[in-house]
Amino acid sequence: MRLPVISWLKSHCARISPGELVMDEIDKNILNEIQSDFPIDPRPYQELGRRLDLSEFDVIERVKRLKEEGIIRRIGGNFNSSRLNFTSTLCAAKVPEEKLDHFVKVVNRYPGVTHNYLRNYIYNIWFTFIAQDMAYIDNALEEISEETGVTEILNLPAVKMYKIKVDFEV
Repeated sequence: MRLPVISWLKSHCARISPGELVMDEIDKNILNEIQSDFPIDPRPYQELGRRLDLSEFDVIERVKRLKEEGIIRRIGGNFNSSRLNFTSTLCAAKVPEEKLDHFVKVVNRYPGVTHNYLRNYIYNIWFTFIAQDMAYIDNALEEISEETGVTEILNLPAVKMYKIKVDFEV
């Protein structure tokens, strides 16, 4: 069973003027509620409505609009990969500008890549990779290197895991 969480792209919601977004209190309450306490229930939006004194339909419509506006990027599960006998690593790559788009597309084809960021640094692409074992990740990184011609990809597995819960009060 997936334990949903949300990711953010923007911090506001309904338009006041072109390009400017603002949320009402109901939108804010929904976002605050679903960040870390999304109901594991056959009808999660009905449960959210019960908690917030809204109808299931209203919650669904507002969440749909927040996703369309780009306020909510995704609703999905976060798992402790090591407790599921998976391994994870942080990777950093030195990618020439002319290869950026192709490199990112190749990396993002792997289902174990959970984040992929452009950074203003000599190692300009950073991504996380989760898989059943490090051998799979090592093999995938070799494939990525061969297909893209990017030879400098660092594999930086965690020495110690720090799990930080982050909620953004809206």
